[in-house]
Formats: sequence, structure tokens, C-alpha cells
Amino acid sequence: MRSFDPAPLYRATVGFDRLADLMDRVLTTEVSQPTYPPYNIEKTDESHYRISIAVAGFSADDLSVEVKENALVVSARKAEEDEARTFLHRGIATRAFERRFHLADHVRVTGASHADGMLHIDLEREIPEALKPRRIAISKAEDTATQKDVVDAETVN
Repeated sequence: MRSFDPAPLYRATVGFDRLADLMDRVLTTEVSQPTYPPYNIEKTDESHYRISIAVAGFSADDLSVEVKENALVVSARKAEEDEARTFLHRGIATRAFERRFHLADHVRVTGASHADGMLHIDLEREIPEALKPRRIAISKAEDTATQKDVVDAETVN
């Protein structure tokens, strides 16, 4: 079993507890991850992503896409099939599944589409104005002293 010591991360950063928890969760999960259904994650441009999941045999009504607490949950459950059908070979898996994707902060699902046996989920990273870089004006020391005197003079009077 692998172990990860987040102590150096905590010494040099502030507020990255979730990142350390995520790394710990990824490193402690079982090595044998479920492989059904197969999927792709692609970055379509600087702030847009697409998850494509192969869902052959499922209709759009059989699929469910939900966002819960920064986690995208994709699940499918096939309606009961007719027992009168007899298969000589059954190679198309239509078993129920649930696939989870952990989303970063400020990533939201913008839409989902189902076509040609593929479920496409589009995501977008939206950075709030408060987190975008901004330039801070630097005032001179004598300017702040003058402003402080003015402010004090206004409050006294």
C-alpha cells in the first residue's frame, strides 16, 4: 500500500486541505478500478471539458446524470427485459452501473447529450470575479499619512 505524507504541503500552503484529502483518497483506493463502461475525458479548450461514456444498449430514459456536492454521478439502469427472448450469445453488456467523477471548485455541468451509443457531458470552469487576478494600487507612505490625517480630522469634527 502506498502512503502519502501531506506535511510538506501543509508547511508551504494555506487552504489546500481538500487537495491533500483528494490525493490521499486516490492513493488509498483499490488498484482494481471498475472498467465498465469505458469513458474519455477531454479538454476541448482552455476552460471547457467533455466526458464521453460508451453506453451502448441504453436509451436516454435509462440514463441519469446528477451533480451532488462537487461530484458528477452518472448512472444507468436498464428496464426489465422480456424473459421470452433467448440469447445464444450475449456480448452487449447492459448491466446497471454508477460512475462518479469528482469536480474541482467552480466547474459546472453545462449540458448532456446522448447520440450513437455515447453519452457526452459538457463541463465548464467558471472563475468568479473575486478569484480573477487584479492589480492593487500601491500608495506612497506620505500619501497614506495625509489620508489618515484627513480621515481622523473628519471623524473628530
